[in-house]
Amino acid sequence: MKKRITLIVFSVLIIAALYVLYCFNYIPHKKYTNADFNIEAYKSNIDKDNDGIDDQTDILNNANNYIKTNPKYKSKYYNTGYPNDEYGVCTDVVAFALKDAGYDLMVLVNEDIKNNKELYDIDAVDKNIDFRRVKNLKVYFDNNAISLTTDINEIEEWQGGDIVVFKKHIGIISDKRNRKGICFVIHHANPYQIYYEEDILEHRDDIIGHYRIS
Repeated sequence: MKKRITLIVFSVLIIAALYVLYCFNYIPHKKYTNADFNIEAYKSNIDKDNDGIDDQTDILNNANNYIKTNPKYKSKYYNTGYPNDEYGVCTDVVAFALKDAGYDLMVLVNEDIKNNKELYDIDAVDKNIDFRRVKNLKVYFDNNAISLTTDINEIEEWQGGDIVVFKKHIGIISDKRNRKGICFVIHHANPYQIYYEEDILEHRDDIIGHYRIS
C-alpha cells in the first residue's frame, strides 16, 4: 500500500513538473499555420526599403533571421545604438526586424521624441538607448503605427510581422499558431530562454499594445 501511494505521489509530481515545463515553453509546443485555421496571411501594400518584399513579410523574415544569430541576453549600452556583438534584449528583436525592412527606430524614435517630448517620460534624450526601451516604443507605436486589438482570441486579427507590447516586454508576432489559433511570439525575454519563438500569449495578462507598421 505504501509503495502504491509513493508511486501515485511520484506520478503526480512528474505530471505537474511536465505541465510547468510545458507552460514555460521548456517543452516545445506543436505549431500550426494560418492555413490550418483558414486565415489568409496579411500582406502590406508598402515596401519601405524597396527590396521587393512587403513590409509585413519583411519584418517577420527579419525577426526570424535575427534570432537565428542566437543572441545572448544582456542589457548593455552601445555607442552605436544597435548592439554590434552577440548580446541583445527584447527591444533588439523589434529594432533589427524593422531596421532591415527600412524603418530605423534609432532615428525614428529620436525624431518623434524631439517633436513630441511631452508624450515621453524622458529626462535626458539619448538617441543610442531611447529606442531600446519598451516604454518609449509603446509611445512611438501609439503615434506612428496601426493600433490593433489586444484580444488574443480574435485570432484572424493577429498576423506574423505584427508587434506586441507587454508592460515590460515586447516581441514580434510569429506566423506560427497554437492549437487554438493563437499566435506564437518571436522574442528575447531572459538568459534562460531556450526557444526564441514561443507560445506565450495565453499566459500573459499584461498585453498593452498590438501594432502593425503598414
